[in-house]
Amino acid sequence: MDETAAGKGFWADRRVCVTGGGGFLGSYVVEGLRRRGARQVFVPRKKDYDLVQHDDVVRMLAEARPDIVIHLAANVGGIGANRAHPAEFFYDNLMMGVQLLHESRKAGVEKFVAIGTVCSYPKFTPVPFKEEALWDGYPEETNAPYGLAKKMMLVQSQAYREQYGFNSIFLIPVNLYGPRDNFDLETSHVIPALVRKCIEAQQRGERQVVVWGDGSPTREFLYAADAAEGILLAAERYNASAPVNLGSGREISIKDLAETIVRLTGFEGELVWDTSRPNGQPRRALDTSKAERLFGFRARTSLEDGLRATIDWYREHHSDLAPEEHPA
Repeated sequence: MDETAAGKGFWADRRVCVTGGGGFLGSYVVEGLRRRGARQVFVPRKKDYDLVQHDDVVRMLAEARPDIVIHLAANVGGIGANRAHPAEFFYDNLMMGVQLLHESRKAGVEKFVAIGTVCSYPKFTPVPFKEEALWDGYPEETNAPYGLAKKMMLVQSQAYREQYGFNSIFLIPVNLYGPRDNFDLETSHVIPALVRKCIEAQQRGERQVVVWGDGSPTREFLYAADAAEGILLAAERYNASAPVNLGSGREISIKDLAETIVRLTGFEGELVWDTSRPNGQPRRALDTSKAERLFGFRARTSLEDGLRATIDWYREHHSDLAPEEHPA
């Protein structure tokens, strides 16, 4: 029996609230819930519920009456957005997480699934990042406000389990990518930004694409559909507040990533490295052994296959794309 079929009994009669369910990662989580037979999935929209506002959180929980909350909603962006809006990223993410977890316990929610971020890890964490290293230093400066705000859900999860016996878990995904990603160059992460830059340069007949930094940092990337599978497996099988990494287990330099995207898009110009721009964290790759051991998750999509799917989706949809909010 495959994992989707095995999970059907778990979700059949449970009411599920997926914050950020209309966003990038959220869309895959909601699809995964449907495949698993979840019949009662509530996706709060920002126009109806501003989860930064306490009264909206209380009202949303009263109306949704969830058994399980999967909290994906976030104010998020790449290095440029983090540098431009550090206060907003700190405040919005902190207030959403703290209030939603607190009020979920008060409302009698059975389980709370908190989604953290790899940005919470210290700037100089030994690679591969092990969950035990989360508190061994300060995060990389450009995304520390966001990373620390999200990490407060881990503190809260552990404290609420200890004092109240509240069943909340904390998952740490690496950088996500895939079809439906945010391709807005002002706020996107490295893969969608490079895909868009290469394809647009190709269309305009341009011979250069500018990339931030010097290409030396390394990253790990997880296909969004795989991340959603990991989140749902954890929701079904994992019941502890110790943090757990979700990743692919493959580290790649930004230089190699950029060259791969150039090859897969067919862009024939050159990459120009803008070394006046920040590199971000020097290395980023996760130890993913706990996820496999504790709830049976292992990423299935190779980076090359995932990049091809992302590029194909962008080519098909890019003419309709406009900057929009991506809450997950």
